[in-house]
Amino acid sequence: MNNLWSAEEAGKCKSDLEFRVYTSNLLGRSDELVLHGGGNTSVKTKVDGEDILFVKGSGWDLVSIKEEGFAPVKLKTLLEMSELDELSDSDMVSGQKAAMIDTKAPNPSVEAILHALIPFKYVDHTHADAVVTISNSVNGQEHINKLYPNYLIVPYVMPGFILAQTINKMAKDLDWSQCEGIILHNHGIFTFDDDAKISYDKMIEAVTLAEVFLEEKAYIEIEEKEVSCEVDMKEIQKIISKHKGYDVVANLNQSPLALHYSSQENLKTFATRGILTPEHIIRTKRVPLIVEGESLQEALKKYKDDYLSYFEEFKKDEICLSPTPNYMIVKNAGVVSFGKNKKEADIINDIVEHTMLAVLRADKLGGYKGISLKDCFEMEYWELEQAKLRK
Repeated sequence: MNNLWSAEEAGKCKSDLEFRVYTSNLLGRSDELVLHGGGNTSVKTKVDGEDILFVKGSGWDLVSIKEEGFAPVKLKTLLEMSELDELSDSDMVSGQKAAMIDTKAPNPSVEAILHALIPFKYVDHTHADAVVTISNSVNGQEHINKLYPNYLIVPYVMPGFILAQTINKMAKDLDWSQCEGIILHNHGIFTFDDDAKISYDKMIEAVTLAEVFLEEKAYIEIEEKEVSCEVDMKEIQKIISKHKGYDVVANLNQSPLALHYSSQENLKTFATRGILTPEHIIRTKRVPLIVEGESLQEALKKYKDDYLSYFEEFKKDEICLSPTPNYMIVKNAGVVSFGKNKKEADIINDIVEHTMLAVLRADKLGGYKGISLKDCFEMEYWELEQAKLRK
């Protein structure tokens, strides 16, 4: 993992927030750390004598975020919220928004409370591929504990208030001065420091440690594969558009990685073991459509039936999302991603590329294992997303 810090560029930063913007952009330049809106960062500073947390605002990408992309929230209010026994996502969002000192700023990240809890000026959070690949392996907990002995290791819990509450309880007797960071199983990694550069350096060093481990223990060689069947993109677009209820743009990926992945044995089992990190489910759904010999129509009917069964198993009062897949894998022919436009299809393809590599590497460590079906459902049907549908 390359360290992109430039003393010349950093020398132009004059304020806490300018340093926060600079290192956030550095993190965002590495796809191996964050993809398309992933991750979040913050800085604690004073405004008119009051302690304020500037945290990444919803809808901003780290690679391009500017000062106006950070939401300024009263630190005291966030810390008070962290001590509550329970807090719905909608109440959390409204409470954070009410505590902002600039009403024109974007909504704070759902991890704002957690950022407030960590007693350091700069806090960096990424979904580093290497770290999540290891934690998503069947022996992930053992590997992570050995690699990061001075980190707080947190079992998977739902992002947002529940995660903040969990870490708040785990950290009651924690000596933060001896804690080098936080690993969230199946989710990502936090580093922090009172110095922007040191916090960034810690992230790069921690992820490099995971990358070296994977290079030594989970090296994979992508075999050159030939496309063994034609992919009728016009027919695919026509059928998927009909089921989606709008015209889709389809992205065909026949890279060496995609062809290698699509050639695996028992593809319906191999390629349906879940997401790489929780937020990906909003983009990709939990699993792809697999076409392995049968017609697209037959495979699609089975996929939708399975999705509706998954919904029925875990639903409470949620509104069912579209049961039509967001991407498909065609045996020995590659991957096709669907979007309302080219940008959305490309984003899904990017996420799938990273997921494919992670699955192959985790299998070298004994097997890939994503979060449970129940956890997937809770993430896919997050209260905040459902609120948008109800409106």
